[in-house]
This record gives sequence, structure tokens and C-alpha cells, in this order.
Amino acid sequence: MEKIWFQNYPEGAERVIDTSKYTSILDMFDKAIREHPDRAAYVNMGQTLTFRKLEERSRAFAAYLQNELKLKKGERVALMMPNLLQYPIALFGILRAGLVVVNVNPLYTPRELEHQLQDSGAKAIVVVSNFASTVEKVVFNTEVKHVILTRMGDQLSFGKRTLVNFVVKYIKKLVPKYKLPNASTFREALSVGKHRQYIRPEVARDDLAFLQYTGGTTGIAKGSMLSHGNIITNVFQAKWIAEPFVGDHKNVREVILALPLYHVFALTVNCLLFIELGITAILITNPRDIDGFIKEMKKHRFVAITGVNTLFNALLNNENFKEIDFSALKLSVGGGMAVQQSVATRWHETTGCSIIEGYGMTECSPLIAACPINVVKHNGTIGVPVPNTDIKIIKDDGSEAAIGEAGELWVKGEQVMLGYWQRPEATAEVLKDGWLATGDIVLMDETYSLRIVDRKKDMIIVSGFNVYPNEIEDVVMLNYKVAEVVAIGVPNEVSGETIKIFVVKKDADLTHDELRKHCRQHLTGYKVPKDIEFRDELPKNNVGKILRRVLRDEELAKRPSN
Repeated sequence: MEKIWFQNYPEGAERVIDTSKYTSILDMFDKAIREHPDRAAYVNMGQTLTFRKLEERSRAFAAYLQNELKLKKGERVALMMPNLLQYPIALFGILRAGLVVVNVNPLYTPRELEHQLQDSGAKAIVVVSNFASTVEKVVFNTEVKHVILTRMGDQLSFGKRTLVNFVVKYIKKLVPKYKLPNASTFREALSVGKHRQYIRPEVARDDLAFLQYTGGTTGIAKGSMLSHGNIITNVFQAKWIAEPFVGDHKNVREVILALPLYHVFALTVNCLLFIELGITAILITNPRDIDGFIKEMKKHRFVAITGVNTLFNALLNNENFKEIDFSALKLSVGGGMAVQQSVATRWHETTGCSIIEGYGMTECSPLIAACPINVVKHNGTIGVPVPNTDIKIIKDDGSEAAIGEAGELWVKGEQVMLGYWQRPEATAEVLKDGWLATGDIVLMDETYSLRIVDRKKDMIIVSGFNVYPNEIEDVVMLNYKVAEVVAIGVPNEVSGETIKIFVVKKDADLTHDELRKHCRQHLTGYKVPKDIEFRDELPKNNVGKILRRVLRDEELAKRPSN
């Protein structure tokens, strides 16, 4: 190991962990089934799916893929649906058939979907009917030969299934018309597959498990090649964090899973980790329906919840959130974006549980660092590298940063991707002698904890001074009248850039002058926003992460062309 920062690991914690227990995700899955077959694996819309039922139905789906669709080991199958019981069944069925999962955001536009299907070369797609019209528009421009349709309620009991599917299609009108005459149904696939022979393939650690596409925030979306070994390693690294909190709570085995499983954070840190720990995941299909989300949370005593800053904030801003029973809650994990101090403080005051921040990226399966298990208060850092992970911080001149100096974070570890799918040049840009250049600017403090300063591309330069948007946003959020904020740099002929903030009010009485005065109290002159725009809502991706680039592009579009 070349440069390791393990000095701040909790006393007694392992600095290196053994990740060789499983050869593939299939081995991990098989162990979970053997150990607790009758325990609930997933609950969704009041329906329970036990580990035994998950095994039976995923095996049937794997057999269908092998025998009926004749898919061969290593071929790709796309999954396009929100958090439903069908998701883990299809996910493990694809993996158990020796195939590769291509996770697709169900809210993709036809253009985005077409790119991902073409780029991955997927041979089949499993899609919920709500989004079938998008598939219809592009499927004939891709290599997809098989479309498998499912409806929202298809894994519920007969009565509830009939009701949910009727309401979704005819009352809420959430299923646009589509025409896919050659498509089969998910229920048909399981019915046929359970009568076919399933042959367990030989799967090695280096075999591809997922093509997990980056968000495409810079340039075209790329598929990160994540192997079985990458994912297994990251599951054990996540387990190192979570097990001290949830491992000994035998009577409370439920966790809230609101982040979409197609997102890499939820995929590894929720879906696969909870399988390994034998924990029941409460699937939330639509976390944007905060009232419905809280209503579901009230039905359970849960030991853990994961989310992003915007999700935690939205929950806290709902009066009914205080009525939830938090007595069993031991672990709250924030990822995907920085958790603001004000949100973390309010969360702890309301739930009695601190938010522990983790840090990662798609290219690292995703976990890279997290707060140590002895950190009980939110401190604004992302903690230390998880076991089996080396880091170095590289300054603009190529030298390594000292304590307190900012630079780009480079990572090396078993969780680092194999590369970008069919993009050797893009791979070479970020993978250098086994080191992944993350593009994130960090610094290490005197306790050896890492602190995210910002994305390299998001840095604002005002009259030669570096300004980091996270700092501005944290200060603005200290004003209790602010619900959400995002800061960007706007080109300026005099200073290079000026700072503009977009604010969603919590209190309608908030004024521009009041907010500027607040900022001047907490920020040096060049960091005070020159422009403030109030909005009803901010653009976000499906995980709830605020899309700073969208606002930046809007501002650039306003500028007169030369």
C-alpha cells in the first residue's frame, strides 16, 4: 500500500479486512438464503417477500432468461423501474443467470434511454408499464430483442394487485399508451421459468456484474464496469461501518430503503448490504410523496435509514415527521451530496440519531470513505477511507498535499471499477497506474479526516480567490427562513465570476436584503452572493441531488452570444 491514512480509525477496528469470503455475488446470496430463509427480505406496499420467496422467484427468472430467451453469460439486461418487489427479483435473477445488470433511471427521456441501451448493447429490458412508452420510442434503434413488462402491483396479493394496477392506470392515469406487441410479462416469465431447469453458472470475481452509468453531468454518460469482486469488496467495506450499529439488534431488523435501487449508493449500501446482514428492507416506491412516505414509516420500528440531504430536509420540514417512533433508530447515513450542518443538527434533535456521512462515486462501487464508528456527532467531514483503500491528495502542480492543503482526491482499492465500458480513452483519463482520479477537491485536517471542498469543476473563482459552493450553501442554510439553496458561479468581465444563489423559501417573508445581510454576517466580502433568485423548487435528479449544472447552463444561456 502506497499512502494510507488509517491513523484516525476507531481503536480496535481492522485496518484491512478479508474480502475473499465470496467468489461472486451469487455466493453471498446463497449464504443469506441458507441462514434465514423465512425472514422477510423486502416489504413493499404492505406485501412481504421472504428470503425463500426471493430465492424461488429469482431462480425462476434466471431459468427463463437462460432457457426461453437463450441469453448467454456476460450478455446485458437492462432494469428500468422504481423500488418495487420486482426489482430485487429481477436483479438477482439476472446475476444468477450469469448476466450483467444495466440499471436504468425510469425517468429517462427517450434520448437518454436510447444512448444507454445502445452503448451497453443490452439484449433485454425489464420495464414497469408506466415507462413502457419511452421504451417503445427507441427500442427498435437498439440491440434489445426482448421486452419484459411488469405493472406496479404485480408482486402483490391478488386483491391488492388488481386494485393497485387499476388505480395506477385508470384513476391516476400514470401509464401512457404504448404499443409493444412482442413484449412478454414479468408474471409470465416467472410462471414459465419455475418449470425450467436453472443451471448455476461459474462466476469469477473479475466477471462483470453491473454496467452502472454515470450521471453524464460532463459529456456523455459512461458505463462504469463493476465486477463481482468490486461489489463484494464494497459490501464488506459498508458492512464494516454498519454492523456495529445494526448487527446486534436482533429484535429490530427493518431498515427504510427510500433511495432508488438503480442508483449505485442504494444498490450496494442498501440492497446488497442488507442481504448480507439479513435485514428486512422497507421499499419506498415514491419518496417524493413525503406524506405517503411518512405514513409508511409510522408502521415500522426501523434501525437504519439512508438518504441524501434533500430527502432528510424534506422529511424534517413535514410536521408529521415528529410522530414517527425513532426509538430503534441507530444508523442514519447521508450520501450522494454533502449533508448541510443545519439539516444534520435538526435531524439529531428530532430523531436522537446523528447522520453519518459517507463518500463515494459510481466508479468505486461506490463507497470510498465514511465517518468512523466512534463519531457520534455530525462534523461536516466524510471521515476516513474505508478498509483496503489507499488515497493521496494531488495539488494542481502534481505534488502531494500536506495536512490542511486542498487537492484532488486519488483512490486505489479493490472497489475501483475495471474501467469505462468500451471507452479506453476515457478510462485512461481517470485510471492511472491503478489510481482513480476522482475530480473531487478535498483536504485532510489535523485529525486525518477528509473534508470535501467541492467538485473541481464547481469551484468559483472571484477575482483570483477560490470560492467553494458548499461553504456558501452551508452559511445560507443557517437562516431558518431558507428551505433549500444552491450556489453557482456566473461569468463576470471584471471579477471573472460572481456568486449567484438560488433559494427556496421556508418562510414567505424572507427578502433579498435580509438574506444578503445574513450572508455578510458570516462571509468575507468576495464570498457574499451578488445575485439572489427565489424559486419555488430547485432542479434535482431522481435521487434528490440538486443539479447545479442545470442552473449554471440556464445562466450561460442568458448571456448574449458574441
